[in-house]
Amino acid sequence: MADSTPLLHKSDSADFDPSSKQTLSLDETIEQCIGGFRFAQLIQVVLVTFAWVFDSQQTFISIFTDAEPKWHCTQPGSEPCSSAIDVCHLPDHAWSWDDPAHTAIISDWNLQCENSFIKGLPASSFFLGCVLGGLFLATLADSSLGRKNLLLLSCLLVSFSSLFIAFTNNIWIYALLKFVNGVGRATVGSTSLVLATELVGKRWRGQMGVVCATSAMLGFLTLPAIGYFNRGESWRILYLWISIPTIAYSVLVFFYVHESPRWLLVRGRKEEAISTLKAISPTNDKTMNLITALSNAPILEQESGNVDTFAAFRILFQRKWAVRRLSILLFMVCGIGTVYYGMPLNLGNLSFNLYLSVTLNALSEIPASIIISLIVDRFNRKSLMLFFNVLSGICSILCVVKGKVFTRIQIGLELVAFCSSCTAYTLAHIYCIELFPTSVRNSVLSLTRQSVVFGGVFSPVLVAAGRRNDFLSFGIFGLVVILCGSFVVLLPETKGKKLCDTMDEEEESKGSPCA
Repeated sequence: MADSTPLLHKSDSADFDPSSKQTLSLDETIEQCIGGFRFAQLIQVVLVTFAWVFDSQQTFISIFTDAEPKWHCTQPGSEPCSSAIDVCHLPDHAWSWDDPAHTAIISDWNLQCENSFIKGLPASSFFLGCVLGGLFLATLADSSLGRKNLLLLSCLLVSFSSLFIAFTNNIWIYALLKFVNGVGRATVGSTSLVLATELVGKRWRGQMGVVCATSAMLGFLTLPAIGYFNRGESWRILYLWISIPTIAYSVLVFFYVHESPRWLLVRGRKEEAISTLKAISPTNDKTMNLITALSNAPILEQESGNVDTFAAFRILFQRKWAVRRLSILLFMVCGIGTVYYGMPLNLGNLSFNLYLSVTLNALSEIPASIIISLIVDRFNRKSLMLFFNVLSGICSILCVVKGKVFTRIQIGLELVAFCSSCTAYTLAHIYCIELFPTSVRNSVLSLTRQSVVFGGVFSPVLVAAGRRNDFLSFGIFGLVVILCGSFVVLLPETKGKKLCDTMDEEEESKGSPCA
């Protein structure tokens, strides 16, 4: 929204004076109505950002449901069972699963001898659904559906697809439902973040990202807890545990969450916007005067500067330097996504307690956030990106090494690799914002997020292959993130530079960020 859109008169004093010749923009009007942070807004923020809990659960539930269970010889010490590394080379009577067959899809559907593509198909289908859903559903939040309705639609797709997954009986239907699940999940995080920031004043918008990250970590942390208390139970129970609460959450969203008043106003739905502002604004005379004046103002049309995502893409692809930057950036973050999603999914291949390792991975996002806050303004972007990508890659490759002593520190190296990828992921968002002007920044950021998810499409297949050869998972993860991350040297440095607003302004600065 442009701040120049005149809506209401304002005076030089702090109090609202409708007789003044000065005008309030839409941003200023809403800011004065909801600039504080009331209990009603707190409830809205908690409800909206809680969607990130379910987003995180859906992303990483495959760690437990799709992992290959441990097995043992039914007659210990007998040949050839004692020397076998693959149950596919043994007769059925010579071995048995450690846990009941229904605890994971591989043992439940006898997939242990299938190829890596089949074993990794459900998780890969999920990430592919995330990519396509992000590309085709994201614009609905700005156009026909709005923030609340898209969040509701996404949550319903996620919840019911998870519910139906619990009753599937073959890998193909399972993979199809995981694809639908990914399509729904794609817009949960971004839509809830946008809605949360538009329900509070500017002073509190920065904190919404922290709240969302906290909710995501909470969702990640609940998975090992749910898995631990349901160990020995069917993998279907885990999907019921995360689908039924999501359905209940969708009901709460429908009845209690308000639509963004900003979006309602620019779509011409003034009465609904006024109702929302009254519900979440303080009930003082100043605010009531503003709302009354707003209700008497002409219905607004969507501003010409608020172009749709695809129009922004067309503007972006008309400039060669922009295409070059974007291509390098997307290639780089795709490598980060391979590790960011692949490492947690690969925890089942480690000789370490699965529940504890998932918990430690979830908690490792805390130091990643702290590291970024401490060093982001002290070192240049290119050096940091290169360092964390290389560190993540080296630690991932070292996880391939075997030995009794090394087994004890393998989980430590895995945590460093994952934490480094989390740090690089966060830094990539900052770098992306600084590399492109305001006119296309949101669209580029959307593409960047989808490229990270696209990297996750290949991770499940590599994880499945890594059950027989660690290099096919940890080794390839490390090589990919180092290779992709090294391309950052081709991008311009952005630390300490002001942001450009238009493509022409960026181009006039000779292809480098505005000084």
